[in-house]
Amino acid sequence: MPLLLIGIVIIVIIFWLISIYNSLVRLRNTRQNAFADIDVQLRQRHDLVPQLVETVKGYATHERELLLRITQARTAAMSATTIDEKIKTETQLSAALQGLKVSVEAYPDLKANQNFLQLQEELSDIENKLAAARRYFNAATTEYNSGIETFPSNMIANNFGFKRETMFDLGEERKSMEEPPKISFT
Repeated sequence: MPLLLIGIVIIVIIFWLISIYNSLVRLRNTRQNAFADIDVQLRQRHDLVPQLVETVKGYATHERELLLRITQARTAAMSATTIDEKIKTETQLSAALQGLKVSVEAYPDLKANQNFLQLQEELSDIENKLAAARRYFNAATTEYNSGIETFPSNMIANNFGFKRETMFDLGEERKSMEEPPKISFT
């Protein structure tokens, strides 16, 4: 009888450990799926950026450096392979595009151009979708990180190579994006 009881306890513990492992795998997969949603929006943005740059080139000939920075940031973002690399390069692309928005203010003819207005509207729509996808990704990342850091799942996570993952944050660019725009009438 005691041997049977010990066997049942061991089987229950094994199933419990398997359950914890499987829940960690589900959390990791949810996070990866959440990034796939971001990736779709990023690809749409990558496709839109060259059109936007070409439209601006015709009007803002002395903004070449900014347009070059946007093009380089897009190229780097498209060649990123890991989630962490993509987060870093997309943050740089977002900053470059933010600079373009500020620069465009100096070109009233460009702001009235129908093609530019349509591209700007599409970019704004993509940025809104990206923001929503980032929120979902960050929620999935938080849940995953909590799962691998809480007891007792942290013991299984450590033994099976689960590691803390990064959030999709704007990093240093957040400071400049949260500042109100400087408006001058002189």
